[in-house]
Amino acid sequence: MAPKRPKRGGAFPFPVERDAPYQPDPEALYGALDLGTNSCRMLIAQPKGNQFHVVDSFSKSVQLGAGLEASGRLSRASMARTVQAMRVCRQKLEKREVKRMRLVATEACRRAKNARDFIRYVKRETGLELEIIQPEEEARLAVISCAPLVSVKTEQLLVVDIGGGSTELVWIDLSNVPRHDRPRAIMRLHSGFKPQGDSPFPHAKVVDWISIPLGVATLRDQFSDVDDDGARFALMSWYFEEQMSSFAPYEGEQTREGFQIIGTSGTVTTVAASHLGLRRYERNKVDGLRMTSDQIDKVIRSYLTLGPAGRRADPRIGRDRQALIMSGAAILQALLRIWPTDRLSVADRGLREGLLYAQMSGDGVLEDGPY
Repeated sequence: MAPKRPKRGGAFPFPVERDAPYQPDPEALYGALDLGTNSCRMLIAQPKGNQFHVVDSFSKSVQLGAGLEASGRLSRASMARTVQAMRVCRQKLEKREVKRMRLVATEACRRAKNARDFIRYVKRETGLELEIIQPEEEARLAVISCAPLVSVKTEQLLVVDIGGGSTELVWIDLSNVPRHDRPRAIMRLHSGFKPQGDSPFPHAKVVDWISIPLGVATLRDQFSDVDDDGARFALMSWYFEEQMSSFAPYEGEQTREGFQIIGTSGTVTTVAASHLGLRRYERNKVDGLRMTSDQIDKVIRSYLTLGPAGRRADPRIGRDRQALIMSGAAILQALLRIWPTDRLSVADRGLREGLLYAQMSGDGVLEDGPY
């Protein structure tokens, strides 16, 4: 399947207009649920200054996209697992009396022939209304979630979100934005990839973006018939690189100075945790960590040396992640081969955080962006 990409000059997402004016409550709780190809994740948070404070969370591997590559449909078993997880989410939302929320589904539901039936099933069984978002909005939300990690020295930024069913890449030019305002300029993308109206603020320029319908689950499924572990990894990395051939925001080679790549995904955080030797995952040590390409390669080589049995037994990887880590590592390795950097900023954040920032910024309950 060819990568999905915008048509020039008209494919950028615009903010959704509300039917009626909403009076924001700075004390209100906000909810954000991300139903992906592999996992169901939710955050409940409260605005706090220019950030937010998480008061509750939920994460469960539901494997919604299991078998989707072959059948084109969500299976009954995967839908049942997902509904069970979403019942827990509903209980948490009701307990916290959350009124402002967005509950979104991504690539698995975009591709499944029976996605609409599934959405109705979720509504009937849990009372929750899922919204299937398009790749461009998924990319935008991933970008704004990473705003706090953008360096003031960054002139060219590449944000990579490796999901279960798709991978989004967004290239942003910050060279015309004053250094002190660059992170805030990323946050202002919550209203769309193109500036709306006559904004008095310098804006981040989204040069290009692409959504490749290959994530850790779908790429793994493409090569499930290859028995040799090393050969399968090499084929996955080569194949993913081929799918990026049309994503070339700049014809000439970019200099390393002023270029930053931020990676957000379970793959990136797992590699970071392995590099740090964490026996138990610690978000405060992983989020914002900068890793060199040599450090990343060393971790990936150690995964290959371990083999499937060793990876299953490795506590740094975790039981939920071990089946997907090599396809994610293949994507990560392909990205680092192409882009002009020897460092990667690790983001333990993504669609849920982007949903929260967008809702809170739209309601005006954050103090001047995320800083």
